[in-house]
Amino acid sequence: MAKKTVLVTGASRGIGKAIAVKFASKGYNVAISCLHNRELLMQSKRDIEAFQASCLAFLGDMGDWNTCQSMFEGIKKEFGSVDVLVNNAGISYIGLLQDMKPEDWDRIVRTNLTSVFNCCKLALPDMISAKRGKIINISSVWGVAGASCEVAYSATKGGINAFTRALAKEVGPSNIQVNAIACGAIDTEMNKWMSEDDLISLVDEIPAGRLGKAEEVADLAYHLAYKSNYLTGQVIGLDGGWI
Repeated sequence: MAKKTVLVTGASRGIGKAIAVKFASKGYNVAISCLHNRELLMQSKRDIEAFQASCLAFLGDMGDWNTCQSMFEGIKKEFGSVDVLVNNAGISYIGLLQDMKPEDWDRIVRTNLTSVFNCCKLALPDMISAKRGKIINISSVWGVAGASCEVAYSATKGGINAFTRALAKEVGPSNIQVNAIACGAIDTEMNKWMSEDDLISLVDEIPAGRLGKAEEVADLAYHLAYKSNYLTGQVIGLDGGWI
């Protein structure tokens, strides 16, 4: 049986890297991308290849259509079609909406939401032809509940959630499952800006009494890819009971 291929965007560190390594450990061919940090991306590639997995690494903006097209052409040439797409590329913006510049809004929408459109549009033709495929979108609890001082981030994640539910209905007849993982507070670089006191206060709000781990997100992503052919169109909260 030919090896399956997974594409994980935003995989130079944190959740994306953990997901890519998880699939590598299960025997997948792995394609990864990140926006600009070549050194971290290459480290992810080495960590993936330590599992004897083949890995292609791409540097570029997944919110740019031409960049995505070039990446998919490279994957097609090396591995064939993408069997599992994990849309993880994302950035945050913390601050009052009234202080946000239009270019900052454009950047976060392009990175967090347009990238999902680009990658799904490019992955779907082969999935539809094969009558199988898995799309997993990494979202956030703020896409469900909204967060003060993270209006733009919340809007993009809410968009991903709606996109997930709608696309699942559209491609369900082709035996393609589309789900999202709405992450809570996960212990990654994205939270490193918080002070120790802020982190303690945050953990106090979480019934599980701790931050989540990137590896826990990876475990769920793999489960959604490997199992659950009847589970689709869902936004699954992974937040320790927080929201």
